[in-house]
Amino acid sequence: MIPTVVYAIPAFVLLVVVEALSYRFLPDDEERGYELRDTVTSMSMGAGSQVIAVPWKVATIVVYAAAYTAVPWHLSSSSGWTWLLLFFGDDLAYYAYHRAHHRVRVLWASHVVHHSSLRYNLSTALRQTWTPMTGLPFWLPLALLGVPPWMILVEQAVSLVYQFFLHTERVDKLWRPVEWFFNTPSHHRVHHGSNQVYLDRNYGGILIIWDRLFRTFEPEGERVVYGLTKNIDSYNLVRVAFHEYAAAWRDVRAAVRWRDRAGYVFGPPGWSPRVSR
Repeated sequence: MIPTVVYAIPAFVLLVVVEALSYRFLPDDEERGYELRDTVTSMSMGAGSQVIAVPWKVATIVVYAAAYTAVPWHLSSSSGWTWLLLFFGDDLAYYAYHRAHHRVRVLWASHVVHHSSLRYNLSTALRQTWTPMTGLPFWLPLALLGVPPWMILVEQAVSLVYQFFLHTERVDKLWRPVEWFFNTPSHHRVHHGSNQVYLDRNYGGILIIWDRLFRTFEPEGERVVYGLTKNIDSYNLVRVAFHEYAAAWRDVRAAVRWRDRAGYVFGPPGWSPRVSR
C-alpha cells in the first residue's frame, strides 16, 4: 500500500525549488530563506519518513478495519454528511494528537523532529518523524464511529497536503475571516516559534477554531525565532530523528525514584523533579 501523500511528493519538491528561487531573485532581509544543509536534512527526513510509512500504513489500516468491523453501524462513503463529519472529526483528532505530542515528552520525542530546523520554508514541512506509531490512537475513534478506514487515510492525506503550504514566510497574513477560521502561514509560524510567548500554541491542522475554542491560540506579533528552546546544532539524520529519545533515556537512567522516571517519560518536555516541586 502506497500512502496517498506520496503522489504529491513531485509537486512538493517542485514548489520547494520555486520558493528557493524566489529568495534568490526576490530576497527579503527579514526572512531566513534556505540553507543547503538544512534543506537536504529536511528532505532526507521526509524521504525516510515515507519509507517507514509504507509498512506502517498497512498496520494502521488493519487496526482501523478491525475497529470498523467491530461496530454494528457503518457510515456511507457516498453521503456528503459522512465526509463533513470526517472533515471536522479528522481535524479535531489532529488537534488532540498535535497538542498531546507537545505536552507528553515520550510523544514529543517523535514530533520534535519537525521543529528542529532553524529555518521556516516549504522544505521544513517535509522534515517528518521516523517514528509515526504514536499517532494511531488519535484517529481510532473515527473508525469506531463507523467511518470507512480508507476515508480516514484519505482525509489525513488532505490535511497533510494543506499543511505543507503553511510552512512559508513568503505569505503574509490573509483576509481576516480566513485567518479567523483557518490555519494559515501566519498562525503556523507562531507554532514553530521558540519565543516564550509562542510555545505550545496554534496546534490546528486545517482549522484554527479548536485553538480558539480551547484557548491555545496566539496571533503572530513579535518576530518569530524558529527552532527549539535548546537546539541540537546537527544535520546528522540519526541525531535529528532520535536525539530526544536518547535525552529522555539519560534522564530516566539518572533518576532515583520511579515517580521521577515516570515524570521524565510522561511529563511535559522540560519536566524535572525540581520543576514539579
